[in-house]
Amino acid sequence: MATMSKNDILELASERNVKFVRLQFTDVLGILKNVAIPIGQLERALDGEIMFDGSSIAGFTRIEESDMYLRPDYDTFAIFPWRTRENGTTARLICDVYLPSGDPFPGDPRYVLKRVLAEAAALGYTVNAGPEAEFFLFRRDSEGRATTVTHDEGGYFDLGPAERGEDVRRDIVMALDEMGFDVEASHHEVAMGQHEIDFRYDDALRTADRVTTFKFVTRAIAHLHNLHATFMPKPIFGINGSGMHTHLSLTKDGENAFSDPAGEHGLSETALQFIAGLLEHARGFTAVTNPLVNSYKRLVPGYEAPVYVAWSASNRSALIRVPAARGNGTRVELRSPDPSCNAYLAFAAMAAAGLDGIKRKLTPPPSMPKNIYHMTAEERELHDIRSLPGTLEEAIACFIEDKVIVDALGPHVVQSFLEAKEAECRAFRTQVHQWEVETYLGKY
Repeated sequence: MATMSKNDILELASERNVKFVRLQFTDVLGILKNVAIPIGQLERALDGEIMFDGSSIAGFTRIEESDMYLRPDYDTFAIFPWRTRENGTTARLICDVYLPSGDPFPGDPRYVLKRVLAEAAALGYTVNAGPEAEFFLFRRDSEGRATTVTHDEGGYFDLGPAERGEDVRRDIVMALDEMGFDVEASHHEVAMGQHEIDFRYDDALRTADRVTTFKFVTRAIAHLHNLHATFMPKPIFGINGSGMHTHLSLTKDGENAFSDPAGEHGLSETALQFIAGLLEHARGFTAVTNPLVNSYKRLVPGYEAPVYVAWSASNRSALIRVPAARGNGTRVELRSPDPSCNAYLAFAAMAAAGLDGIKRKLTPPPSMPKNIYHMTAEERELHDIRSLPGTLEEAIACFIEDKVIVDALGPHVVQSFLEAKEAECRAFRTQVHQWEVETYLGKY
């Protein structure tokens, strides 16, 4: 149930001198879109009467079926702190997309996630997610274009003066706090120019909303500092890429369904089944959680990114790690996703995979205590440890073969997603890249 009412929003907008409202939603690829309206149209927007042309949005609909409506989620109303001025402020509402018939639009990623979460609810579960989205801050050139020149020389958890991202992170955290985020920590990451800001877990829908907002806010604040924030997984060769480790748990009747003090590793049967489902479908959902050609430059051994399909109650070399916290903090950490993904589709795929493990009562293999990075190929084969797809093309093939993940996303999203990703692969395959020029031009 919404905690904000229509009147609450109208009164708050008046009190805060809101002049413009952005009605936000994402396309299939996770790119944030919006329809900006003046304050005089807010009441109509809250009644779901604002229409837009869906044929102009990638992966949405055909031109002859273009009319769509935006229905705001009242609880997502927030003021943009950096857009506050004496002559008026700007606010936003995250919206669901509806057809003129009054039915939810099946190509709306937020609706896809809501549908999977409804399946979880039918089983008695609430799906919780807590992501750790990493990003880089790069300098802009004299014309304002993004470069790959880092603005600091800091390392993991460093402080200034080497770590010069403190001011930017502080401003991002302050903006997020004013927008209702419960930020738990922020710090410099391993690579130069790389950062992480963690916010408290919540149900998967609210968390997906916050991931989308977080990326938007981070870019906006970085721009004010004349920097470019990127969630590209691997912008620089030879250093760590950016991941979005995602902590997942289920609650049932208000209790953590993963916790069982008497169970193996303190985990319930439900938790083990959920882990088994994630492992079963890991290769199938990788195209969704790691959707770019560039994603697979990060998913290689040697840079802390997980590439081996296994789980561990202790070490970080496995795809799935179980953090030490128990009781209400019991959860699993899926370490493969990266922040370029559409959070709505990624969380839907993860949840569908884990729930399939519960429905089928799957049993995971034993927890792997060894550092998998140090195991030989023969040792991994002995333990039946597979690898994640090595390219986007391989990931697409695995995705197509995984009925559970395909069904979770639905035919409209699957078709649009595949068309976009296959076009991306073709474009990459036919380009001549700088590495080829440097390697071959003078030799052949």
